[in-house]
Amino acid sequence: MELFIFFGLIIFTLFVSVSLAYLLSSKLPENLPPGKLGWPYIGESLEYLKTARKGHPEKFIFDRTTKYSSQLFKTSILAEPTVFVCGASANKFLFSNDNKLVDIWFPESLKKLFPATEESSPDKESKKQKMMLSNFLKTESLMRYINMMDSIAQKHFEYDWEEKQQVTVFPLAKKFTFWVACKVFLSIEDPQHMAKLANTFSVLASGLFSIPVNIPGTTFNRAIKAAKEIRKELIVIIKQRKTEASPTPQDLLSHLLLETDENGQHMTESYIAERILGLLVAGHETLTSAITSIVKYLADLPHIYNQVLKEQMKIAKSKKEGELLEWDDIKKMKYSWNVACEAMRVAPPVLGAYREAINDFIFLGFSIPKGWKLYWSMYSTHLNPECFPEPEKFDPTRFEGNGPAPYTFVPFGGGARMCPGQEYARLEILVFMHNLIKRFKWDKLLPHEKTIVKPGPTPAKGLPIRLLPHNHSI
Repeated sequence: MELFIFFGLIIFTLFVSVSLAYLLSSKLPENLPPGKLGWPYIGESLEYLKTARKGHPEKFIFDRTTKYSSQLFKTSILAEPTVFVCGASANKFLFSNDNKLVDIWFPESLKKLFPATEESSPDKESKKQKMMLSNFLKTESLMRYINMMDSIAQKHFEYDWEEKQQVTVFPLAKKFTFWVACKVFLSIEDPQHMAKLANTFSVLASGLFSIPVNIPGTTFNRAIKAAKEIRKELIVIIKQRKTEASPTPQDLLSHLLLETDENGQHMTESYIAERILGLLVAGHETLTSAITSIVKYLADLPHIYNQVLKEQMKIAKSKKEGELLEWDDIKKMKYSWNVACEAMRVAPPVLGAYREAINDFIFLGFSIPKGWKLYWSMYSTHLNPECFPEPEKFDPTRFEGNGPAPYTFVPFGGGARMCPGQEYARLEILVFMHNLIKRFKWDKLLPHEKTIVKPGPTPAKGLPIRLLPHNHSI
């Protein structure tokens, strides 16, 4: 149904688009990057979405870098003329020129799901959000949540993994990451409340990578309704929290309620709700994808699993009965984190991000017109043999010593817009790995399971595995 509606809209606008394209093409500079814009309005969107949904978004990129240029090419995605910039030097250029030559840009689909992205300038909004979150998400502040994350992980494995012969990893990882997010961000612990939010949130998440047609019955329409429902629920939680005495910020909500802007004004309830909703989307979905990939590769590579097991069991055996993980334990998980990084290199939890040219400028000798979109993809360096020799090989030793060269490993972005939740992600991933590996070894039930993208890499059947509990006791 959605494809039928989508193609109907395309046909309806095709004549107008062709006319506009003809008129505008005469005004474009001659030395544009190599490539093609494809059909009017459609561009190459369908081919891009097709490769992404099949789990190989890098194919769209590498096919064109091979044909046109290894560093950039032009195309048209989501009805926007877009330049894909590829490689470490391109990453450095974009990250270094945020708020100068380029600014963050969101596709219309995300603007409809998250209208607050248009309330203020991207530059101002980014600085404001980074300032708000920096104190809460810095390592020193997050240390106090390690015990809590470990406690949640222990309950999660007790309820959903132990005494079971088979489990499906992706939905369980999603349940764990949402549980942690509800606790850290909102101090929600009631299982029924969390389940209600999780179900609505899943509807929203399914619309992030859907065809942006807002007609009743479509995935996108359901996602918009779900986003509105979550906002209403968050407003209720915020109003209730305001009536409670909380002298020190124990979670993100309390922290945001105490924050003031440069004029000493507290943030509005709707603004706080929008920020928390955005963080839930950014953290919950990407972390679930990363954790699932780690479990997948550890099943495929027993020699790497054994090294992680050795590191984690040494930590587990050093703990007294009932003693929870602490910061010193996290610091000892060096090889485990290398494995997690390698999983995020081979299967980035995010495809990439958009920028918009805020001025005409020249990059690598080619003209980038003001208003054109630029897209940087993690795949352009993560799976590039010039950045990582034998890129298809899973090798955690790449991250030993000084690690990869600058601007080649970018799962959290870079520059002024680097993801502020990087340390939060590291702690949650390592706590999950510790609790999983000290309990089980596992085999994949579908050895050749395909990967799809929705919106991050996801096993098509959710990664079902057979659990093999360890015989030893801790």
